[in-house]
Amino acid sequence: MTPARLCFALFLLVVSAAVGQEHPAVSAQANTVYVGADGKFEAAPDTAQIQFNVSVQDDTSQAAFQRASKNVEQVRQVLRNNGIDPKAAAIGFLSVQPTYEYKPKQRVIGYRVTTDVTLRLKDFAKVGPITQQLADANVSETQTLSYTLENIDDAKNKAVEDAYRRARNSADTLAHASGRMLGELSYASVDTFENARVVMPRMARAMSAMANAAPPAPTEEFTPQSVTVTAHVNALFNLK
Repeated sequence: MTPARLCFALFLLVVSAAVGQEHPAVSAQANTVYVGADGKFEAAPDTAQIQFNVSVQDDTSQAAFQRASKNVEQVRQVLRNNGIDPKAAAIGFLSVQPTYEYKPKQRVIGYRVTTDVTLRLKDFAKVGPITQQLADANVSETQTLSYTLENIDDAKNKAVEDAYRRARNSADTLAHASGRMLGELSYASVDTFENARVVMPRMARAMSAMANAAPPAPTEEFTPQSVTVTAHVNALFNLK
């Protein structure tokens, strides 16, 4: 069989439990090579995100609303004490919901007011003090901390570039091994995956009690890990 009549097909099956996306089927074609490769981009996180909710219950909706407003004001004060404009935090609307007792019959026994708060920080040195002060203020049961990249799209693009380079190198190696030359890209598909580093939710009141007993360094438990973005590229190249 002459080189001109050779047909190359290299198939890579990728199974991802996290995403499970399906790609369009690509049929093997004469004088083409189909390759797949993984790439990644790693970087130290540049943004810390603190999330928690303010939730209070009282006999009347007005009383619950007033207590929730007071707690939210405490959050603003914690931010101001750390040199942060409260506008930097995203505070949702206060939602009011009745709570019920169902025995011996259904009746309203109070009202719960809830709102969510999200704060994104660039200065990691403030993460420890702020989470501790929020715990001391007793405005939330739990806090969730995660680290990420502000420009995650740029990181994904770099992971895709890395995956494409690997795919093209594999295709080029196979083409040269067969005495052919690699031509232009004919088809490609891309998947990207992000592993945001998350510190598991902590009981805010428990954190406060531990701090009063034997406090560690403020940022001891908040060391961020690298953010890794991975990409998978499937590519179909023509052969010369």
